[in-house]
Amino acid sequence: MFNVSRVRAFWLCAICVTCIALPVPAADIPEDVMSSLAMPDRIETRIGTFEFFDGMPTEESAKRAFDYLDFQRGVDIFLDEMRAASMVALRNGHRELGATRSNQVIIAEDLFRSESLWLTPNTETVYASAFLDLKADGATVIETPPNILGILDDMWMRYVGDMGNAGPDKGQGGKFLLLPPGYEGETPDGYHVFQSRTYGVWCIVRGFLVEGDPGPAVESIKAKLRIYPLARVDDPPAMEFINFSGRYHNTIHANDFHFFEEVNSLIQEEPDDVISPEARGRLALIGIDKGQPFAPDERMRGILDEAAWVGATIARSISFASRDEIVYFYPDDDRTWFSSFAIGNHEFMSADGWLNLDARVSFMYNAIAITPAMAVAMPGIGSAYAAAVRDADGNYLDGSKTYRLTLPANPPAKDFWSIVLYDPQTRSTLQTDNPYPSLNSERGGVEQNADGSTDIYFGPEPPAGREKNWIQTVPGRGFWLILRLYGPLEPWFEKTWRPGKIEPVEY
Repeated sequence: MFNVSRVRAFWLCAICVTCIALPVPAADIPEDVMSSLAMPDRIETRIGTFEFFDGMPTEESAKRAFDYLDFQRGVDIFLDEMRAASMVALRNGHRELGATRSNQVIIAEDLFRSESLWLTPNTETVYASAFLDLKADGATVIETPPNILGILDDMWMRYVGDMGNAGPDKGQGGKFLLLPPGYEGETPDGYHVFQSRTYGVWCIVRGFLVEGDPGPAVESIKAKLRIYPLARVDDPPAMEFINFSGRYHNTIHANDFHFFEEVNSLIQEEPDDVISPEARGRLALIGIDKGQPFAPDERMRGILDEAAWVGATIARSISFASRDEIVYFYPDDDRTWFSSFAIGNHEFMSADGWLNLDARVSFMYNAIAITPAMAVAMPGIGSAYAAAVRDADGNYLDGSKTYRLTLPANPPAKDFWSIVLYDPQTRSTLQTDNPYPSLNSERGGVEQNADGSTDIYFGPEPPAGREKNWIQTVPGRGFWLILRLYGPLEPWFEKTWRPGKIEPVEY
């Protein structure tokens, strides 16, 4: 168990210096200039005392400085490279299920159940997922079924391309050709062509329920999804589908020292130029360098373990207690609803052209799969997301209590809406007596009020007469939720329709 007292709060703040015994300035240097350049013989800071001989640190001071530098680099790497560690963990989860080749696809035939650990999955679409190996297979063909949402991301969770309803095939099904880094071969006609910066590529497909039944989507995916090397276009290997509904496997990256081992495994197998020289250099300076064993000594291992926990602390603070107004949908009078994609693009760039690192952390720590369709307003296409972790009084949601959320009449979803509950520790679906901790309008049964609005209840026990509109929670545990609109319509983007606050209720 992680001991919070080990976290060094000092690192979050600017160093506060008490200067002692400034040296006497040379005759030809103004005193005010010298005071801004010279190092005192001793300074007291938030990270300890530093001592110097005429600006040169003592052995103990240099050691403390290097400990802090290694720690700081470890925290920065955790925040910046969690996207890579997340992809490694996701691929490892596939391998736990026996999916080790591109033609082996894991599929949730009975929808996603809470026995599996994924970052914020939904429980109302049929997942089919595979990892491609362009180093082993070369250029790879993907044939897709109609009426799906499909995404291709590289191993740094960077967008490669869309397939299906938001892709160039417009949901009709098509043939896609994925090219590896540095590909110099011919590109045949008849394909939608994408280029990846990494050899590993994640392919995720979502099929839709038909009158609440996942069967037709499962059948369509199994019949029409094909993945094979271009070199074997005349003799493609048979597809293998592995049902993972209800099967435990973990796809979530570590929050301790093992995080750095996950990142190292990717550095060893991908091209040198897959990330910037600056990012590579920062990794190399803590011992993660391509072609070299990652074997930190006891000192460095301890520093990196602590750095990972502090990085996770920061990621959770950014995610669940954001100080950035841009993430909130309605900052004027309601900070209940927020989104990592509120910045408006899948690359997390500000309107002024700078990378919003906090927005990227918020997404990467809690979600997987990057596509413009999740961030850009595309009425009637894709999906929209709004998350909530607090009640109307600003308190974290508590599974011991009962709450009511009102959705006004006519939710702006062309297809359907859903609400899924998540565990704040794992960021995967909340584990309760029901393996589907959710409600949605697609599967029916949810009752509306006379005015067309819908009251949804969260709590350990259902309020009398409200069983159909209730999602179970766990006493003594927190929870958070995501409202999804599939095929979101203009009232969502124009904010003329907005969900209510999450109100505590007493019975």
